Amino acid sequence: MPTRIGIVGASGYTSSELMRLLVQHPSGFELALVTSETYSGYRVDQILPNLKGFVDLSFETLDMNRLKGEVDVVVLGVPHKVSMSLVPEISNQGLRIVDFSADYRLREEEVYNKWYRTNHTDTFRLSHSVYGLPERYRELIRSAQLVANPGCYPTGSILALAPLVKEHIVDTTTIIIDSKSGISGAGSKPKDITHYSNRESNTVTYGLPTHRHTPEIEQELRVISGADIVVTFAPHLVPMTRGILTTAYAKLTSPITTASLIDRYRQTYQDEPFVRVLNEGEYPQTKSVLGSNFCHIGLVVDPRTQRVVVMSAIDNIMKGAAGAVVQNLNLMYGLNEKTGLMYPGMMP
Repeated sequence: MPTRIGIVGASGYTSSELMRLLVQHPSGFELALVTSETYSGYRVDQILPNLKGFVDLSFETLDMNRLKGEVDVVVLGVPHKVSMSLVPEISNQGLRIVDFSADYRLREEEVYNKWYRTNHTDTFRLSHSVYGLPERYRELIRSAQLVANPGCYPTGSILALAPLVKEHIVDTTTIIIDSKSGISGAGSKPKDITHYSNRESNTVTYGLPTHRHTPEIEQELRVISGADIVVTFAPHLVPMTRGILTTAYAKLTSPITTASLIDRYRQTYQDEPFVRVLNEGEYPQTKSVLGSNFCHIGLVVDPRTQRVVVMSAIDNIMKGAAGAVVQNLNLMYGLNEKTGLMYPGMMP
């Protein structure tokens, strides 16, 4: 019997990408229910014409009383602060949950309250959720009831920096992260910052110095390193639809060559199906991972400044969102985590 999946808040970019992946998934997943407060009553393919002939469902208004009888797992594609109002009732029905929002990513209530400027209303599950980065928490994800899907910026940043902080190769007080994202990362709801005339041929920094992904990055790097870590995080919007190129800088604690450091990265990620460590002199490109679940990592040591520069490229809607959900669902339901995800990026 297939695993029945319901998507709550299914009309946005990440949820629509998740539907595209699920209808192509070869093993055991059935898209059973999709909700949208905005488009309730409309056929999915009226709003998302790329899914015509693939999804024979209409958007519905969420009815909590119907969930248990119709789905086995719920993917929440609703905004931050909304998820924590829905998770308790869904969880009490015995359903498993993967949450796109940030409501269950941070382990400490005080940190969430500070950065999201609201009081968390489900602190018990906040401390019992599993952070959904398989490269770090694969075994916990397999048995989790509530998985907090990572943010897009943190995914690229954590994967880029994890080997450096784990082995204390860098001074963790010197980390600067510069990330450039396509405008789809701002969501499907129109905003002034995503207006075509404001984005075309234009790059802008935003969210400094309090972007909400900062504590998520710090939290996970702190767990990896065992040391207190504070980073400077500078996100930018660039005039492309999707993709994130992250460049991180840090001071080395002792001299090391680029070749030796690449070897360390390859040892760290040798068993990770979706992380590719590039050769010396090769650097990640967003087009190389477009539409894929891969993360490409490149790096170089500057012997003059004794700094390392490490770069990662991901598709923010795939490895940074919907692809990660499928990878997590595969793990949660006993499938090979690569199932339905092993295809390369689209170039050009």
